[in-house]
Amino acid sequence: MTLSPSAPADPEVLRQSIRAAGLKVTAPRVAVLQALQSRPHSSADHVFESVRNTLPGTSTQAVYGVLAAFTEAGLVRRFDPAGSPALFECRVRDNHHHLVCISCGAIRDVDCVIGAAPCLTPSDTHGFTVIAAEVTFNGLCEQCRETVAPAG
Repeated sequence: MTLSPSAPADPEVLRQSIRAAGLKVTAPRVAVLQALQSRPHSSADHVFESVRNTLPGTSTQAVYGVLAAFTEAGLVRRFDPAGSPALFECRVRDNHHHLVCISCGAIRDVDCVIGAAPCLTPSDTHGFTVIAAEVTFNGLCEQCRETVAPAG
């Protein structure tokens, strides 16, 4: 079962998703998945901040463990933008990419291009079988671009 990152985080759907990934359903796992549904592109620390009030006994290490299990099971995707801690999201199995604002850090998903995409094919595979490509587009978001643009 693939979660829709824009759908409301219904706890029963989250529990079914965890089971479908072959994992045991626990309160910390449901809480972490709910946090990622509410706020995609979150670091482990941001997820911890989201769940610590509902699960007072939860530790940062427990959140890291849940995120590692979810990533291994294919329930969440980890990506590592330059200059940022690892970020996690529920949008998986679709080979999308990311736009990252170099000023404010805003992140937006962008679908993979259709048609000719030379940057997604390595010039030399060195014997690897390529199964996915990750592209991060760095730039200025519209809001930051407007604040740095000269008036007039």
